[in-house]
Amino acid sequence: MQLYSPWALLLLLVLPVMVYLTVRRRRTAAVKFPSLTNVKGCLVSWRLRLRPLLKAARWVCLGLLIIALARPRKGTVLSEISTEGVAIEVVVDRSGSMQAEMDYYGEKLNRLGTVKKVLSDFIIGDEKELGGRSSDLIGLVTFARYADTMCPLVHSHNVLLEFLKKTEIVRLRSEDGTAIGDAIALAAARLHKAEEEIEQRRAQLGLDGERQLSGSEGSGFKIKSKVIVLLTDGRNNMGEYDPLQAAELAKEWGIKIYTVGIGSAQAYTTIQTMMGKFKMPTHQDLDERLLKAIAERTGGFYGRADNAKALRNIVEKIDNLEKTEVKSIQYTQYSERFGPWTLGALLALGFEMLAGCTVFRKIP
Repeated sequence: MQLYSPWALLLLLVLPVMVYLTVRRRRTAAVKFPSLTNVKGCLVSWRLRLRPLLKAARWVCLGLLIIALARPRKGTVLSEISTEGVAIEVVVDRSGSMQAEMDYYGEKLNRLGTVKKVLSDFIIGDEKELGGRSSDLIGLVTFARYADTMCPLVHSHNVLLEFLKKTEIVRLRSEDGTAIGDAIALAAARLHKAEEEIEQRRAQLGLDGERQLSGSEGSGFKIKSKVIVLLTDGRNNMGEYDPLQAAELAKEWGIKIYTVGIGSAQAYTTIQTMMGKFKMPTHQDLDERLLKAIAERTGGFYGRADNAKALRNIVEKIDNLEKTEVKSIQYTQYSERFGPWTLGALLALGFEMLAGCTVFRKIP
C-alpha cells in the first residue's frame, strides 16, 4: 500500500487547529434569561451529553476525505521474462557395459549412476561451479540396442530429473547393444522440431492469445542454439543409422554435438556369488576416434571421463560454452484504494446530518 499524493496528508495538521478554534469560540445564547441559577440544577439528558458526537463525525469526515485525497493504492509487481536459451538433448548410454563401477568422490557407483548424479548437478546446479540450466529446454534420450525418448524437451526440469532417476541399465540380452547412430538421429530430429513443438504446446495451453496481447516481439522463449550431449562407453554396433551420417544430418540442422567417453581401462564389475563378492575386470570398447569425429563435424568437442571429477570438468566446460541470456522487465500495476476512505467519510457526514435533524435536533 502506498500513497500517490502523500503531501496531501499535511492537511491533517490543520484539523487540530480547527478543533481548537471551534472549542475555544465563545457561544452566544439563543434565548436570554435573567438568571441561570435554577437551570443549573436541572438534570442533563443523554442527548445533550452525546451531542458532541455530531462535531466529532464532522472531523472524522474531513480526516477521511484528506486521506482519500492522498490517493492510497496497492501495487502489484508484474514481470515479463524474455529468454534466449539453449535447447539441449542429453543422450545417455544405458547398455550393459555401463554397469562397470566408477569412482564418485570415494563412493563406488556404476557408470550410469555417476552419469546421472553429474547430469543432475548440470541441470539444477550444485551451488558451486554449476549454476543450473533453469532457462533452457532440456530433453532426455537413452539408448542401448534401441534409442528411446525418455523425456521431451521441457522447461520443467523436476519432471526431467524424475525420468533421469528412473533410467536403468537394460536387463534383457535382446535389448543390449550400443546404437549411437540411432540415438543421435532421434535427438537431432527432436531438436529440429523443437520450435514446432513449442508452438503446439502454446496452442494447446491457449497461450497464443497471450503472446499476441503482450505486444512485445521479445517476449517468450527463443532458441539460441541446439546442442546434443552424448555420453557413452562403447562403440556403435546396433541400429539403422551410421553415426557419422547422423552427425552430418545434425550439422545440416545447425545442431552441435558434444561427445563424452565414459570409463577407463582398469574398470571392473563387482559380482555377488555364493563364495562372496568378486571384482571382475570389464573389457573397454570405447570408440574414441568415432566420438572425436562426431564432435569435430558438428563444432563440438570430445572429452574422456575416467572418473566423476573428469566427467564434472567436461560438463562444466559445456556449461560455460553454452550460456543463456535472460532479460526480465518488471512493471507495477496499481489498484486505487481511496474508495473505502471516501465511503467512510460519506457515512460520517450522513450520520451528522441525519442525527442532527432527528435525535440531536435543537430549537432554534
